[in-house]
Amino acid sequence: MALETERALDRRRFLVLVGGALAYSALAPAEALAKKVRSESVTLQSWTLPAQAPATSIDLARAVIGAGVLAPSHWNTQPWRMETDGEQIRLVADGTRALPVCDPDQRSMMLALGASLENMVIALRAWGRRPSVTYFPEGDHHPTVATIAWGGPEPPHDQLLFSAIPQRRTNRRDYDGRGLYMESRAALSAQIPPDLRLHWIDDRDPIHAVAEIVKAATEAQLKNEPAQKEQFSWTRFDDQARRRGDGVNFDDMDFSGPASWFGAHTFNPKSLFERFGVGNAIRKARGAVRSAGALALLTTPATGPLAWVNAGQAWERFALRATSLGIAHQPLHAPIETVRFHADLLRAFGAAPGEQPLMLARLGHAKQPHASVRRAVAMIASFRNS
Repeated sequence: MALETERALDRRRFLVLVGGALAYSALAPAEALAKKVRSESVTLQSWTLPAQAPATSIDLARAVIGAGVLAPSHWNTQPWRMETDGEQIRLVADGTRALPVCDPDQRSMMLALGASLENMVIALRAWGRRPSVTYFPEGDHHPTVATIAWGGPEPPHDQLLFSAIPQRRTNRRDYDGRGLYMESRAALSAQIPPDLRLHWIDDRDPIHAVAEIVKAATEAQLKNEPAQKEQFSWTRFDDQARRRGDGVNFDDMDFSGPASWFGAHTFNPKSLFERFGVGNAIRKARGAVRSAGALALLTTPATGPLAWVNAGQAWERFALRATSLGIAHQPLHAPIETVRFHADLLRAFGAAPGEQPLMLARLGHAKQPHASVRRAVAMIASFRNS
């Protein structure tokens, strides 16, 4: 009875808020149009890569950077800049695209930079070049994360992973609950080097237990106003993603009910509708995990920027192999970024207490989403002939 009363009150509150939204919507289009006219669209990167190595060194460097641009990053912040001088590319962390609230130690940023680095290494190998990577050539605290040089030619390698780069997607939809074949798990596990640990869960009860951890961590983040504001700032509505070239498109989050009807109003911390968006996001986080066929937790006994970059490389190989196998996947960041849930997460997966959780992902089967936007190579790279 109490639950039914609460639901009735929620409906009444919702109808009151709808009235306010309708009044606002009469005035909003003119303001939105003015903002749209004032805005300038960025150039977007195509989700294609050349099958063969370009002929000139500058064109090869541009193509290699193009592969790096297609890497995933939390909230699609794309926290990288590239500098090339002859046959060498410097991968540089872009601090203006950090997430200081959700990712204060820049762990997620380093994972993204590692994924970008791995894409470039894979592309070079596939094009018959021999890559050589130097990590943090100017020290751990310098924004230059790595330099990549290459020699060759040599026989092509990593063709399977290379072909998956333009096809890889972060899939935020609900999955159909089907598990993974043991052969698929083995192929995915093979992408993880010995200095990292990969833990699996594929039974329903343990998956549901992790779903509660993810729900609680998501709730903790969304009820932290600075974290909520930061996430909202990287959420894109209407055609904002295409105009800005970054962020996560709201429609790709696959929300339902009031959260999907009123879009930006239900996730804006200053909006009367905000409570509906937060509630929907919390329920969605739990339901998404419960729909998974398997969960994977990537951990390391080490810590620090180099360990995180290396883990980002391993995760990208994992994600590309999953793509080649037709397996949907999505990183789940909230329990990783909310430190008080680390111990619960490690216990759920049977990991050792001293391990550092780096990436939690759900895997399964679902319809492939559209590609997210990326800023073009020309926007993030500088070229200089030596």
